[in-house]
Amino acid sequence: MAKINPIQVQKYLKGMRYPASRDAVIRKAEESGADERILGALQKLPETEFSSPNDISQALGKVA
Repeated sequence: MAKINPIQVQKYLKGMRYPASRDAVIRKAEESGADERILGALQKLPETEFSSPNDISQALGKVA
């Protein structure tokens, strides 16, 4: 899998309210039109609460 650009992911999560669960992050990305590659990466995130966009970027770096 090609590395996911965290800045690109954050475009799809604009307006996200934190803390947010993994499912809420995926739902927001889907609603914002994220492609399958980004959604697939988000689905690999741990089932946890994310406190900020930075938390999501760090988690993506570990799973990608």
